[in-house]
Amino acid sequence: MESLNQNDKEYLLDQIRDVKDFPKPGIVFKDITTLLNNQKAFAFLMDHLHRRYKELEIDFVAGIDSRGFIFGAALADRLNKGFVPIRKAGKLPYTTISQKYALEYGFDEVEIHIDAFKGDKEEPKVLLIDDLIATGGTAVAAAKLINQAGAKCVEACMILNLSFLDGKKELEKITSVYSLLDVK
Repeated sequence: MESLNQNDKEYLLDQIRDVKDFPKPGIVFKDITTLLNNQKAFAFLMDHLHRRYKELEIDFVAGIDSRGFIFGAALADRLNKGFVPIRKAGKLPYTTISQKYALEYGFDEVEIHIDAFKGDKEEPKVLLIDDLIATGGTAVAAAKLINQAGAKCVEACMILNLSFLDGKKELEKITSVYSLLDVK
């Protein structure tokens, strides 16, 4: 499957703004809104993802609340596949299943509809997508949730990987991971 070359990676990284001390002092937030509002850069990214995944036999694209919805819905449309939102607890209107994950101080939870992967296949293949992986808690929970729902998470696509944290390694214990841009 296709990967980006170094020049393409640098081009995309140049479209992402660093915001210091957000959401709290000492954190450098990777703001993707500057990538999203650049039509040329966003189209370049989506063209790449379409080329990478058009031959992969997937049935659904699942995006993690909330920025994963942007990339996931756009990619699902290009691939002519269904899109499934993975939401924070209490946000979906129908019967859900959930997966908890640990935070620094406590726990959080993600959910999907119990019939999210309804279709004619016994074990639908799902591509999971989000904007960023840090410690991996949310992404690992989302991948587990996909599998718990009777589907198979065949790959997780993360636009940014904070490689100084171990999230990607944790997620690789569950599924294959493609990160476009590694940030050190």
